Amino acid sequence: MRPRRVVLVVGTGTDVGKTWVSARLLRALRAAGVTVAARKPAQSYAAGTDPAELDSAVLGAASGEPSARVCPPDRWYETAMAPPMAADALGRDRFTLAELVTELDWPSPPVEVGLIESAGGVRSPQTHDADAVAVAVAVAPDVVVLVAHAGLGTLNVVRLSLDALEGDAPVVVVLNRYDPDDDLHVRNRAWLTERDAIRVVTMPGDDDELVRRVLVP
Repeated sequence: MRPRRVVLVVGTGTDVGKTWVSARLLRALRAAGVTVAARKPAQSYAAGTDPAELDSAVLGAASGEPSARVCPPDRWYETAMAPPMAADALGRDRFTLAELVTELDWPSPPVEVGLIESAGGVRSPQTHDADAVAVAVAVAPDVVVLVAHAGLGTLNVVRLSLDALEGDAPVVVVLNRYDPDDDLHVRNRAWLTERDAIRVVTMPGDDDELVRRVLVP
């Protein structure tokens, strides 16, 4: 059953910390007494990766679910490429957005917050026919969390990502690996909040604020 609130976590690119932010958010929600579930529709990774380090395992440890519940094992692709590209490289079947949406198996009775984490950036292929923007349209989240790095180039990638994510769901930008003693990080945050009027939280540090914006954006 669909969760009472669906949170879609997307990134401005690869290796910005989506899974780390997602896991931290899940733990903070549970600590606040909120029931949660996490889903990673498809995951790709380097061959030989420790199973405990897979995105599905990290998310599952945070949400209290088995890794195989977070991401169906037949959507695990052991090649470090976008999931549909990895499927092609491995000689696996092509798959569509409709298939991934159908495979979202939520708990019953419904949890209060269901978190879906995409792969790569907002325009990265998630299936053979869809990127993360199309996923956002298909799952109709109640809030989108956009994870970005805090340093050089952040203003550009955040703006481009927000332009792509046009839709009804409010977007919260998380500046990850934020250092309050780094002048550029501080200026980037101020520019986004004061000049662009964007909802911004920083990680680590603003766990409670992120929880509040997810529950009441």
